[in-house]
Amino acid sequence: MLKDYVLAMSVEEALDSLKSHAGEARIIAGGTDAILDYQSGKLSAKCLVDISKIDKLKKIEYADGQIIIGAAVTHSEIKESSLIQSKAPLLAMASGSVGSLQIRNTATVAGNVVNAQPAADAAVALVALGAVAEIADHNGTHYVPVEEMYAGVGKSTVDASRQVVTAIRFPALQAKQGSSFVRLAQRGALALPILNVAVVLSLAADNVVEWVRIVMAPVAPKPLRASQTEKVLQGAVVTDQLIGEAARAAVVEASPRSSALRGSAEYRKEVLEVLVRRALDQAIVAAK
Repeated sequence: MLKDYVLAMSVEEALDSLKSHAGEARIIAGGTDAILDYQSGKLSAKCLVDISKIDKLKKIEYADGQIIIGAAVTHSEIKESSLIQSKAPLLAMASGSVGSLQIRNTATVAGNVVNAQPAADAAVALVALGAVAEIADHNGTHYVPVEEMYAGVGKSTVDASRQVVTAIRFPALQAKQGSSFVRLAQRGALALPILNVAVVLSLAADNVVEWVRIVMAPVAPKPLRASQTEKVLQGAVVTDQLIGEAARAAVVEASPRSSALRGSAEYRKEVLEVLVRRALDQAIVAAK
């Protein structure tokens, strides 16, 4: 039973509150998922520690070629940020796809990661960006790649009873680098997508793919890097034939399950090939 609520005004106060409740407190920021989980019995906590009012966690900053997003930044703030639109446009698009306007105004990007749903839009985009989470506890600050924060569907490697994600950081896109985010969802639905794909790539001279990151979901227990497909593209000259080959290779790497809500595995594989091709085409155009 919930007995206490702490509105922390600093990271240190949040960590102290977690420690004083000896594993029976949980961090919340937007709380859009945590409150529902608590009400349904999925989350057991005697205290909720709210970090949404900590000033330094509410900032979107640019420093030394990196974008730093505080853990209390909402999806709406990401979507409307001119910095994100310019230097990480796929994340602006992904955050703009999350839920309803009310949810986007409250839910945080860091929470999207910690919630550990494999198809969470912002998390998929962040993995494509090579994002790293900044995590604080009483032993100091640790840095963990977002793609390594999944312990299973809905299970994060972050211990919300003793750790606080304070920021997400990633390299800002530069000249000759492009990105894209494509999504298939039920018409009018606010639920997680049927499929989504994020791509970030860099073009060298003569339309050669210098490097590329392709992330697909939900086709595995976490956002899936299409690492073999990336090898097909890296160092190759962009052609329609190459993009088609890469899209087919990506389908081979994916293992979508049949679902009453999302459709059969066969259907989703067919659609995935189309989405990967579309995402690659869009990222290449953006990089030119």
